[in-house]
Parts: sequence; structure tokens; C-alpha cells
Amino acid sequence: MTREQLSLYDTTLRDGAQTHGVDFSLEDKLLIAEQLDGLGLDYVEAGYPGANPTDTKLFGEKRKLGTKLTAFGMTKRPGRSISNDPGFQALLAAEADAICLVGKTWDFHVDVALGITLEENLAGIEESVEAVVASGREALLDCEHFFDGYKANPDYALSCAKAGYEAGARWVVLCDTNGGTLPEEIEAIVTEVVKQVPGDHLGIHVHNDTDNGVANSLAAVRAGARQIQGTLNGLGERCGNANLTSIIPTLMLKTDYAERYETNVTPQKLATLTHASRILDELLNRAPNRHAPYVGESAFAHKGGIHVSAVQKDPRTYEHVPPDSVGNVRRLLISDQGGRSNIMAQLESIGIAVPKDDPRVARLLEVVKEREAVGYAYEAAEASFELLARRLLGNVPQFFDVDSFRVMVERRHNALGELVTISEATVKARINGETVMSVGEGNGPVNALDNALRKDLGPYQRYIDDLKLVDYKVRILTGGTDAVTRVLVESRDGEGRRWFTVGVSPNIVDASFEALLDSINYKLIRDGAPAP
Repeated sequence: MTREQLSLYDTTLRDGAQTHGVDFSLEDKLLIAEQLDGLGLDYVEAGYPGANPTDTKLFGEKRKLGTKLTAFGMTKRPGRSISNDPGFQALLAAEADAICLVGKTWDFHVDVALGITLEENLAGIEESVEAVVASGREALLDCEHFFDGYKANPDYALSCAKAGYEAGARWVVLCDTNGGTLPEEIEAIVTEVVKQVPGDHLGIHVHNDTDNGVANSLAAVRAGARQIQGTLNGLGERCGNANLTSIIPTLMLKTDYAERYETNVTPQKLATLTHASRILDELLNRAPNRHAPYVGESAFAHKGGIHVSAVQKDPRTYEHVPPDSVGNVRRLLISDQGGRSNIMAQLESIGIAVPKDDPRVARLLEVVKEREAVGYAYEAAEASFELLARRLLGNVPQFFDVDSFRVMVERRHNALGELVTISEATVKARINGETVMSVGEGNGPVNALDNALRKDLGPYQRYIDDLKLVDYKVRILTGGTDAVTRVLVESRDGEGRRWFTVGVSPNIVDASFEALLDSINYKLIRDGAPAP
């Protein structure tokens, strides 16, 4: 059976930039555009030339990409000609393969926001699309607020869409700008629109305000739309845009869609999806969503012992798709809900071979449950679990011993008369029989301890020079001022590899120090540092 072609349009760099706290540099945009191009997306909307210096510079020269680099902008301003509209002229001057125009299709917006007649708005859409086509670029029309407009005045909303199509737009894109339309409404309305505008010229662009962004996009496809617009990781204003990171694998791996449609994303490119998702998070300096479908660290994580046992027999028992199909990996978690199967699977994943009936396995399981009962959480701290396992199995070198540490926090006036708080830490360690004392300062006691501990580890210093503490989370497990505290530390090395370690104590500094020690010891073991 011949499959129908679907077009994939990414607007991470434009609509995604509306996300609270997101601010892309030019270098960020170029790197992300390369990732999206490598993924096989048909269009990458990279920005709004003329709206800000970054986007203007990005479109100031031809970019070497396989995807269609797309500039975004408004239809011409009311009351002005194309030639007398500086914003529109900036669009036409952009080095872009395609230009996507946003036009009003809700009569309420035409009246209130633009303050013009419905006929003037229609003429503006036609003239703007025609100007883009005349410039030799592919034209797209984003029909803003289309679904709200259709509910209020279906004839006018449809007339706007038809005006764009008849003026030469390659794609007429129906937008659920406020994100409040539900899947059954999307499907019903798109079914009516394809009677006026051919489905192979019709796109869908939805927001996620009812958490239906993915469902709405798929509903539009079922009804006849053949282009999907969205963003990587669902970035976007308010609650975000339709999440292409979920939509793409659903189209490719779910039978009902895979048998009917095809995209330019090959199985090989799909296997880079998790990497692309995490590159974006890294550039945004934010932790990836562990529970994201398909690409999250927990998307293929199994905790219950019965689940783990079944997955080891056949992963299809608890996994809807193979994790490697999207570039992800299976994780078998260690927790007090797990059993021997979890322990054995985790030991195997870290390269520790031990017979299943080895009594040390039962002891390790017992210790894990004991420690989690007092607050440890190894499912989120796999590096600490590996160290615990290796210690109980007797194969962790004692690289160094910490005899003592001390932390002071002092609040004082500096030379400028400003009131500042200074933390200073001293760590006394023994390395190969020699005592080493290091002092470090920081903006807090944990930062000072981290600096002191990693300041001088003698022969092991070169193994930890690229070690950085990149995230630090504290959770209070019991109430009161004598509460037990759990600290989770995320570390990263120079090659971008990440690992998590955990510490628990009624003293937050002590818990932090335990997690820091685990982080250093884990890196020494992983990088093959010689035993003393």
C-alpha cells in the first residue's frame, strides 16, 4: 500500500523561544538547527527577521542546511502597501527558503486587534502571500486562532484559509493559538476544511493548554491535514506547543500511522531523537524531563521486581516500543520495591558478573532496603548504587581516606563596607599514607567543601580536573529542626557524561559531603584510576 507523505515543520527556534526563561543566542540557534536538520525535519522556522538583532543576523546570510530554513513574520500592516511596510520588506530580504506569514482568521481579532474590516483583512492575506510567491520563496500561511474563529464564524475563517491557498500558499496551517480546542473538535473542523482546501496543502499548529497538543495534531492528520507543526520537547509559550519529540516516534512506530504515512525521518535518524532532545536541554541549561515520553530517562525505567523479571524475559511485557528505536536505553531501578531480579539486572548493566545464587546478592538487596528505609534513594542515584554494590562485593579500591573536615560560615563586612557571607572548608585526607590538608572557599558550605575536597588529591588529581557539580537537590525527609536530609548531587565531566550520587544525614553538610565523596570515587573507578 502506498503511504501518504507527511511534512514535519519545527518552530522550536521561533515559537519555542516564547517559552518563559528561554533566550537563544545565534550560536544556539545554528546548533539546534543542525540537530533538527540531522533529524530529517522538512522545515525549520528559525526566527523573525527584523524583530530582533539575533534573528536578523541569522537570516543575513545563506545557511547550509538540507532542511528548508523558514523565516516567520506578519502579513502586511493594515493601511500600508507591501513596499511601504519595513517589517514585510525585512522578511523579503531574508536569506530563507520559505516564509511563513501569520494572518488573522477570527473575526473578533480582526475587529478588536487590527481595527479593520473583514474584507481589508482578506485583501491583506492575499497580497502578502502573493508577494512571497513573487519573491521566489515558498509561502506558508499560519491561520492564527483558526479554530476559535471557525466556531464563531465558520464562513469567514474558511474564507481566510481559502484566500491564502488561492494566492499561492504551499501550506495553509490551521492554528489552535489559545490551545483550548479538544481532539474531537479538531477532527470535525479539519474534516470540513479539507472540503475547501486540499489536505496536501493543509497543516496543523496547536498549543498544549489542555495537554492535548499531541492528540490534537494526530486528530488533524486523521482528518486530512498533511503537515504538522510543533517544537522539540514541546517548548512554547504558556503550556507549550505540540511536542514533536512525542509526535515523530508515534507516527513511525505505531502501526495505524506507520502503515498509512511516511516522513523524511528514517529509522536511523529516529535513533538520534533522544540525543537531539537532550542537546536542547543542555543548551537551555535545564535538567531534561525524566518522565518525557520516548526520550525521558524514566521512559523505559522499571522498578517493581515482577516487572523487571518479566522485562528480562521479553521487553514487550512492559515496553510499548524498543528504547533503542528512539536512542534511549532501558533502566532497571534499584529500590525497596524491587527484588533479586532488579539487583541482578543492575549488576549486569554495570559490568559486574556474579552468580544469581551468590549470598552477597541477597545481602546487597537487604542493605539497599535498609538504607532506603532511612532515606536513601538509589533509583535516582545509580552511581552511588554502583559504589555500594562494588563495596559489598569487595572490589572498590580505597583511593583515599578523609580523616576529618570542618566548615565555617562567616558573615562580615568586606573592604567596600558590604555585608557578605563567606564559607570556608578544610578537608584532611590520607593518600598513599601521606596526610594532605586542603582549604577551599565558596558561596556556601557545600560549594566550599567541594572546592576543598577536589583541590589536591595527589596522584588522582588529573582524573577529577574536569569534574563539575552541575546540580544539587535537597529534600527534607522528616519534620522539625532535627530533620533527616537527603541530598542528590549531579556531576558531569569534560565529555558531558552525567551521574548522580546521594547522601543522607540529619546534618545537611554531612549528607552533601557523602554525595560528593561518592561522585569523586565513582569517577576514579569509571576512568580506571590505579589502585594505591
